[in-house]
Amino acid sequence: MAADQRPLSEVAFLTVAEVASVMRVSKMTVYRLVHSGHLPAIRVGRSFRVPENAVHEYLRDSYVGVETA
Repeated sequence: MAADQRPLSEVAFLTVAEVASVMRVSKMTVYRLVHSGHLPAIRVGRSFRVPENAVHEYLRDSYVGVETA
């Protein structure tokens, strides 16, 4: 079973503040990523929760490597 197909009871969710801390960015940056669709999230009341694996995938996909000549 793929990681993104795990039962929701096994998925770790992070708050916007926790995501901002992991990514070392502001909470506003996280909100922008969520609203633009770059970072998936669920809404709980007036708050957002982001699956922890989605944060890691976003960072992995956004990695910029330096090529040497």
